[in-house]
Amino acid sequence: MPEVGHENEAEDGVQIDFISGEKMDGRTSMEKIRMILDTVREGDIVVLEKGLTPDEESKLIEVTMTEINPDGFTGIEIESFPRSETNDSSFLGRLMGKEETSKLTVIGPANQIQSLHKDETLISTLVSRR
Repeated sequence: MPEVGHENEAEDGVQIDFISGEKMDGRTSMEKIRMILDTVREGDIVVLEKGLTPDEESKLIEVTMTEINPDGFTGIEIESFPRSETNDSSFLGRLMGKEETSKLTVIGPANQIQSLHKDETLISTLVSRR
């Protein structure tokens, strides 16, 4: 039996899910998008180790736009570190038609996460409680 007040303490905080690249490997783009959106709709923040391809990010935004509801879900805020341009395989990868993914992506509910600063080495955000 949970302690009295224990559930309220959990509701006062913000949950952040750090998702490894290994967990995302082998999933289709739509499976990734659905997992991310379902988590963010619950009010949680998602941090992806490997990030998404540009096409997956576009599709995530597209699907999000169809699910925005004035009485509930307000959309997402997404910030990513770009892959380093010094990566030896990036040029070859582009020639072979491979899409680059970001190194790290932070996704959260638009009404809870506000980007304060972003550059190649830092993503600074302000996260409010639900």
